[in-house]
Amino acid sequence: RTPGGSTGGGAAALAAGLTYLEPGSDIGGSIRVPAHFCGVYGHKPTRGVVPMRGHIPPPPGTPPGPPPLLPVAGPLARSAADLRAALEVLGGPDEEDAPAYRWSLPPARGTRLADYRIGFVLDDPACRVSSDVGDVHARAIEALRRGGVKLEEGWPKGVVPAQQYDTYLYLLNSVFAFTLRDDQVEEMRKRAENQDGSYAAKQALAWTAPFKHFSAAAGRRNAASAVWQEYFRAHDAFLLPTAFVAAFPHDHSPRMFERRLATPEGPRQYLDLLFWISFATLTGLPATTAPIGLTRDGLPVGIQIVGPYLEDATPIDVAGRLADVIGGFTPPKGF
Repeated sequence: RTPGGSTGGGAAALAAGLTYLEPGSDIGGSIRVPAHFCGVYGHKPTRGVVPMRGHIPPPPGTPPGPPPLLPVAGPLARSAADLRAALEVLGGPDEEDAPAYRWSLPPARGTRLADYRIGFVLDDPACRVSSDVGDVHARAIEALRRGGVKLEEGWPKGVVPAQQYDTYLYLLNSVFAFTLRDDQVEEMRKRAENQDGSYAAKQALAWTAPFKHFSAAAGRRNAASAVWQEYFRAHDAFLLPTAFVAAFPHDHSPRMFERRLATPEGPRQYLDLLFWISFATLTGLPATTAPIGLTRDGLPVGIQIVGPYLEDATPIDVAGRLADVIGGFTPPKGF
């Protein structure tokens, strides 16, 4: 089965005990999804907290610029405490900004589990969570309830999941428009004319639309960020799935759009994996994936803990305290 990607090798090495810390980057869940599949911890920091100098892409030697719109770099580990320690080292301004800027990690909002006001959503019609994964999520919520956490179910007021997901997909695909060769542009423009709701059609539009479309999408992103920040005035964290499925057997179909994933409820599109990770990426919010148990087939399941902007210690702290009531990292059999 796949360990996820793109930090799948790092997550598998952590689970196997070959290392205690791994760096990764995340634009489409590349820290959070491997952590979920492999039963370890992963943290997608607030946008801009960890410098991206040296990250590929862009090509080596590219001068640093402002923080990228979506991608971030962050740590994976076998405990929440290690995530925090790693972030304390990794975080801070790029070396060119360091003479004028300092960074310190704000403290977590709580000192015990019962201090936290946590919202959650475990399923959505736009991307149904498989029953085996959903059962593990439900047990975690019940453990939090028993621990005295103030829980509130439902999306934040003003969040329209399908709309925020579409904005994320547009911006995600825009990031990779530079990969198009000149001879491919006209072909993509023709494909973009048929907006049938498919990922391929949305990708073609993002690759070829006028810049004003990108500007409008960036504006929707800012509006989404404001909605989430308003929510975090009265809440400390928000829990949601990392992915709708546990680790799955490889599908070697050459085209991503054709790949299907098996679930107890039937086959699903491969690209549905982008849905649940999209909200924290779109808004630049910190998000920690924490292991919370195994499916009935013995596969790891993680839950995603989104926190307030720049308050990365809060979702990491919730992850650590969740381990106290439901268990944290468990080494796989044979390791």
